[in-house]
Amino acid sequence: MTLQQLLGIELPVIQAPMAGVQDHRLAAAVSNAGGLGSLPAALLGLDALRDELVALKAQTQRPVNVNFFCHTPPPPDAAREAAWRTALAPYYAELGLDPAQIPAAAGRAPFSAAAAALLAEFRPALLSFHFGLPAPALLAQVRSWGSKVIASATTVAEAVWLQAQGVDAIIAQGLEAGGHRGHFLSADLTEQAGTFALLPRIVRAVSVPVIAAGGIADAAGVRAALALGAAGVQVGSAYLLCPEATTSAVHRAALQAPGAGHTALTNLFTGRPARAIVNRLMRDFGPLNPLAPEFPLAGGALATLRSRAESLGRGDFSPLWCGQNATGCRAIGAAQLTRELAGLA
Repeated sequence: MTLQQLLGIELPVIQAPMAGVQDHRLAAAVSNAGGLGSLPAALLGLDALRDELVALKAQTQRPVNVNFFCHTPPPPDAAREAAWRTALAPYYAELGLDPAQIPAAAGRAPFSAAAAALLAEFRPALLSFHFGLPAPALLAQVRSWGSKVIASATTVAEAVWLQAQGVDAIIAQGLEAGGHRGHFLSADLTEQAGTFALLPRIVRAVSVPVIAAGGIADAAGVRAALALGAAGVQVGSAYLLCPEATTSAVHRAALQAPGAGHTALTNLFTGRPARAIVNRLMRDFGPLNPLAPEFPLAGGALATLRSRAESLGRGDFSPLWCGQNATGCRAIGAAQLTRELAGLA
């Protein structure tokens, strides 16, 4: 069975879910073009998630992916939070911010029973998961709707584990990919490989369809992935300049600047390694720094800094998510980009 047959889509192109830079509009545009649009839910409360699902249903009748994180929220660590804010104090002073008025992190919510109850009303065609899978009871509930399930693997071991849990397809997330690493069996980044080294190894190790992700930005990259055994591709960064994306002005400018070619894995913005364009905060602290609180708590102390700096046209404290290959980022409609990726230009 092809990926298109499995998911009910026309083109083997999945738009990567990108929390914070998109909503239902990007997902609907990609699905209506024949690919698979994705709605990221990690930053959405239940009311916001419902609103997005209603809006999505109004804009497309085609299959859509809804994406969730599967992390275990860490216990609060007041001492580590205080140390992090102390380290950031010079930036607060520089921008005229009162550290006492900086709110705590809202964080990112993992898939939950409450989210499952809400989704049961909509029964999306597909759910994708990052950082592993939800508890077996929640996964069984998802399957009871007839929804397909896919998840990210950053190593062969993770892919084999996911297949053993019965997923319908696996995303092979190469080290080039923008945004958060999906690892869940090991946090050792040295065990992870680039897309075109990882992809054929996962294809040989599992029998379910494998979706290539990371560094794929044009039709040539899609062809290369398919030639190495991928059933389809997942593309994120190339969609960031599309008018349907909610990418900020500061982020859009960074994507079009020469510095977009310099990315690194960093834990500064959320507490978990994620690939972003190198900016002032990453240069000052180093991309990976043990001072950052555990995921997803690191972002709270940065939120006001980010907002103030962006109001001044600066991305010094913004998570400028981007993969290693920004060459496909163009300000064209998501439908046109989807067709071009599939070689239909």
